[in-house]
Amino acid sequence: MNRTALIRMLLIATTGVVLAVALGLVGRALWLDPRSGGGREGSVTGTALVGGPFELTDQNGQRVKDTQFRGRLMLVFFGYIYCPDVCPTTLLDVSQALDTLGKDAEQVQPIFITVDPERDTPAAMKEFLSNFHPRMLGLTGTTAEIQAAAKAYRVYYAKAGGGERDYLMDHTALIYLMDREGRYLTHFTNKTRSDEMAAAIRKFL
Repeated sequence: MNRTALIRMLLIATTGVVLAVALGLVGRALWLDPRSGGGREGSVTGTALVGGPFELTDQNGQRVKDTQFRGRLMLVFFGYIYCPDVCPTTLLDVSQALDTLGKDAEQVQPIFITVDPERDTPAAMKEFLSNFHPRMLGLTGTTAEIQAAAKAYRVYYAKAGGGERDYLMDHTALIYLMDREGRYLTHFTNKTRSDEMAAAIRKFL
């Protein structure tokens, strides 16, 4: 291999490493607030940039603010009531986790925020949520209000095709556990078993 070819290979390899590091740092920046950090010198630490204020309408037509839940943990999940599988399964897991917690579940507020405000009216949310834990709070709102809440929780959603009224929605399927001041603690996926979720929540009670 001649010198020119060797130099070219080294430049390509170096560029790849720099790009990988840059992408990693961008990913961390989206999730971490370095101003809240600490830890070992040279480490990247901080609080996840997930969560924030919201004001929405619940399944009973009442306006609800995030500040109403201070002093309790919040379990926040974004989805929609016409979801064929992930949303009902996840809400069932959340309901079972709360049942497992027993009386301790009173310290946790489960919240289901729609990503489909066009169809998910308060009345529709109320009927849908009657299938799950009785303390499950369903929140909807205007398109702008839902966009603001989703942005605060770093939630992606978009229409995924279908007719004018029978479309599906792509959306982030994470369950966020927030502390008693509305700050991010951890999250669960739609693959987390209800007993695992309950055990993790109990550590923060």
